[in-house]
Amino acid sequence: MNRDVTRAHLGMLLWALIVGLSFPLVGLVSEGLPPLLLTALRFAIAAMALLPLVWRAPDRWPGGPGLALYAIMGACQAAFFGAMFWAAHRTTALSMAVLYVSVPLLAYCLGLGLRVEPPGGRLLVILTLGAAGALGLAWAETGGRLDGLQFGVGEAVYFAGCLASALYPVLSKWGLARRWLSEHAALRTFWSLVIGALLVSVLGLIEETPRALAGATVSDLLLLAHLGVVSSGVSFWLMQRATAALTPATVTAYTYLTPFIAMLLLFAAEPARISWHWLPGALLVMVAVALLLRRDAGGAATRQPAARRTSARSSPWSAS
Repeated sequence: MNRDVTRAHLGMLLWALIVGLSFPLVGLVSEGLPPLLLTALRFAIAAMALLPLVWRAPDRWPGGPGLALYAIMGACQAAFFGAMFWAAHRTTALSMAVLYVSVPLLAYCLGLGLRVEPPGGRLLVILTLGAAGALGLAWAETGGRLDGLQFGVGEAVYFAGCLASALYPVLSKWGLARRWLSEHAALRTFWSLVIGALLVSVLGLIEETPRALAGATVSDLLLLAHLGVVSSGVSFWLMQRATAALTPATVTAYTYLTPFIAMLLLFAAEPARISWHWLPGALLVMVAVALLLRRDAGGAATRQPAARRTSARSSPWSAS
């Protein structure tokens, strides 16, 4: 496993830890605050935190194709968060958890279509194992009950949001291959956050009442600052850095670790919840991540630079 791939995997392990720890922090925010507008503020805070790192970058202003691609990537973020908050009041947590595990598999299929994901049955098996493990953890969270599983309009909208979430790293990889996006992960993160913040804020202004933000306490503001800098800024940067070295499906496969981390936090807070129901899902997730690391250690990821060069040669930029 080369150095960039190793750093990418370690970064995504940290990403999973950050995202997993952010869920209980979000639960500490006061009730009644508008979630879409809070998300837009999180993105804006994250972008401002990254500004000193990108202000002097020579390629800080994207070209026309890059700006268009950042706009689509920002729309993907807005679509996912908009769908998530809209569906949260119209479906069950179990249904949303089941649909969310489709993101890595969707990223794999979309990546194949845009030729940024090499075909191979081994990765598909690993993704399926991880999805089964995440589903097992969702099943354990409900106490082994499946009566909350359903599919209707709310689930369809949320699945569309999951599709947008899967498209985000695929577009990042595709844009990198054509040199439309900056090689600097911080700059890619900054522009996607800026445009994402603008689009999510538009959704928030349509669906929510801005006056509700006046109910935020000092504690809420401190939590928002932490969530913006760490949970949004650092996690998005880690994902963008990993996208340059790994395939989109490999990057999104680390989402399977977030319910595993949530399980560990639950056990720490409520040891009485420990039971055998958690074991199958936890084992499958651990096996999937171990196989993912072993696959890249065996050289699967080293084929990506060649694929990237092939894509670059076929891009419009190669003719200039």
